[in-house]
Amino acid sequence: MAARIKQINLEQINLEQINLEQINLEQINLEQINLEQIKKIKAMKGMDMNLDEITISRAIIDRYFEKLNANLDVDVAIVGGGPSGLVAGYYLAAAGKRVVMYERKLSVGGGMWGGGMMFNEIVVQESAIHILREFGIRTREYGEGYYTADSVESTASLIAGATRAGLTIFNCMSVEDVMMRKDQVVGLVLNWSPVEMAGLHVDPLSMKTKFVVDATGHDTEVVEVAQRKVPGRLATPSGKKEGEKSMWADRAESMTPDNTREIFPGLYVAGMAANATFGGPRMGPIFGGMLLSGEKIAQDLIAQL
Repeated sequence: MAARIKQINLEQINLEQINLEQINLEQINLEQINLEQIKKIKAMKGMDMNLDEITISRAIIDRYFEKLNANLDVDVAIVGGGPSGLVAGYYLAAAGKRVVMYERKLSVGGGMWGGGMMFNEIVVQESAIHILREFGIRTREYGEGYYTADSVESTASLIAGATRAGLTIFNCMSVEDVMMRKDQVVGLVLNWSPVEMAGLHVDPLSMKTKFVVDATGHDTEVVEVAQRKVPGRLATPSGKKEGEKSMWADRAESMTPDNTREIFPGLYVAGMAANATFGGPRMGPIFGGMLLSGEKIAQDLIAQL
């Protein structure tokens, strides 16, 4: 009698546990077997795959250049992958804007990973706690107005949340110059970080954007380029980068969102880069001002796009 194969849910069969030598093929009506479905199930289980190194290489190359080409002309380009940049990228992407981030290091997240002196906990004040909650980051109240969070969970959650919202991140990529038109920054000049580190003379590539956000922290990498090479003055009292001041957490945390603004036509600063540009102090391992800075810059740019 022919086996009633059609009554079997093939997706529930663990093919790896079937001893094919014990099957009496003469008793099976092969016409009733959906061979395509079996192939599909076996492929899903990796049973029919012969992994090919060249296919793996092509997959990485094709997908990467697809991503790279799609981000040569965007709404906002964020330089620096710290907390302020990630929060800005999240809100911009969630609003449907085309936003890309360039991070010179292999890892994204800036200084948040290490908490304070490698004690991997961070502190966030109550005014910024809503941002951590939006990303699903667990917090514990420490004292009135003070909250702590695991720095690894916080950083990983910011990265995951921003990329899932639509932010595209290119790591190991440095910004060596800006692209100018008249008196406005209109793009970035890019190269691989290892090329820069090795001191190799390799010409870069360029990308176009409506707005650039310098979120590179203490180094203010894009502001430094603009100050050195772009004609005109920065929007600071001296017309140049004012420089970061010594630690004063309370003042730094209030100044960071206030200093988050346009520094030159088409170029904005956020996070620690904002304080370093406008002469504010550093704040140490409290991250509320960074998070609020990212939220503010996103709101300001969304209103203009």
